[in-house]
Amino acid sequence: TPLGRSRAHKSTIRRSSRPVSSPPTRRKAASRTAPDQTPESEPSSKGKAPSAAAAAAMESVEALVAHIQGLSGSADELAQLHGLLKQADGDALRAHSAGLLPFLSHLHPGAHSLGYLYLLDSFVSSSANLRAHAGGDLLVTVADFLTSCSADQIRMAPDKFLNVCRVLKNEVMQLNAPIRGIAPLRAAVRKIQTSSEQLTPLHAEYLMLCLLAKQYKAGLSVLEDDIFEVDQPKDLFLYCYYGAMIYIGLKKFRKALELLHNAVTAPMSSLNAITVEAYKKYVLVSLIQSGQVPSFPKYTSSTAQRNLKNHTQIYVDLSTCYGTGSYSDLETFIQSNAEAFQTDNNFGLVKQVLSSMYKRNIQRLTQTYLTLSLEDIASSVQLNTPKEAEMHVLRMIEDGEIHATINQKDGMVSFNEDPEQYKSSEMVEHIDSSIQRLMALSKKLTSIDQNISCDHAFLMKSGRERARFDYDDFDSVPHKYF
Repeated sequence: TPLGRSRAHKSTIRRSSRPVSSPPTRRKAASRTAPDQTPESEPSSKGKAPSAAAAAAMESVEALVAHIQGLSGSADELAQLHGLLKQADGDALRAHSAGLLPFLSHLHPGAHSLGYLYLLDSFVSSSANLRAHAGGDLLVTVADFLTSCSADQIRMAPDKFLNVCRVLKNEVMQLNAPIRGIAPLRAAVRKIQTSSEQLTPLHAEYLMLCLLAKQYKAGLSVLEDDIFEVDQPKDLFLYCYYGAMIYIGLKKFRKALELLHNAVTAPMSSLNAITVEAYKKYVLVSLIQSGQVPSFPKYTSSTAQRNLKNHTQIYVDLSTCYGTGSYSDLETFIQSNAEAFQTDNNFGLVKQVLSSMYKRNIQRLTQTYLTLSLEDIASSVQLNTPKEAEMHVLRMIEDGEIHATINQKDGMVSFNEDPEQYKSSEMVEHIDSSIQRLMALSKKLTSIDQNISCDHAFLMKSGRERARFDYDDFDSVPHKYF
């Protein structure tokens, strides 16, 4: 019947439609290819996870540069970028370090300072890269970065910033062109500082370049700051030592003595080579400036007081010989020990000590005589001719070391009292500025004293030692803290 045929036809259609699906072999093939296709389709969903996105982005330097360009705006973006850079830092960046330099051209050292710093640090940390680009554009790139980078961004990675600065210093020294590093390092010091009162590791590096380049006045830009914050003791010792050498180069012996004094009297548990060298110069500069070497103040560490003179005996003997006032004896002593002074690179200062003997002996004459002939002065201080005595006296008058007049007719020298009456407007301004500075210093010391009085380590140590002293010794420390 038609109905039967229709049912049979439908049954045939159903049976014929069963094989429409893929054969088993094709299904197996599809199942084998499915896992390979899964990673291509899954990242769109799994890529939403930050860790997976970061891992995928770190696979290429291009992606990292894109992150740097896009995440260098707000503080939150910089924090996110810093996390990504930390993940990429190490093997990921070292593997591409040789090819990192061209990517820096896609970044602005001022706007993208944090990312720029990471890439630059990875590049310069490779000695092979430095050898390949020695004396080339790399030095210009580093100098431009230090000059124009963002202080807020580079402070997020201070160790890397310090490493880049040291690479610059080493490169200019190898090129025997330390002057090329002065301006970039001066900018770097100001960028890494949180305040002008903070001493950074870059201070010593900068001062050393100023010394090597003989650009002493450039060093004054950081030496004139009052320092109250020190992170590492070595930074302080080097800062004082190099700073004193700069002041010596400028003939500012009083300022040099201040820094050398700080290096010698700073707290120390064991003697270090910097302090020993500082004390050698301290002896020489003291003789040049005042004609005698002061004894150690009470606050000098016991380590320095016990050991310094043992390591600098020849300089102690020099000061003893100087004290006799005999120019010939001092000259003989210097000649017999010239090799030792030259080995210490102090022979130039030693010769200034010898020449200062004339001045010191002339100053002694002013304390005894009101009037003296040039011939008598020459004889007393062991000069060859009255003309030499006249030149020394004139030079001392110009430098303000003595107050005297020379009568050219009879060759007599009249020694006078200090003409300064402390009444001029300039002197009043000088005294007023000194008072204001001392008042500010007093407030600073009071603040430091209060902070120390509340320091946990100080309180614990004071509490342990309290039984050894009278209670009055601890008046400044509240009893409730013990």
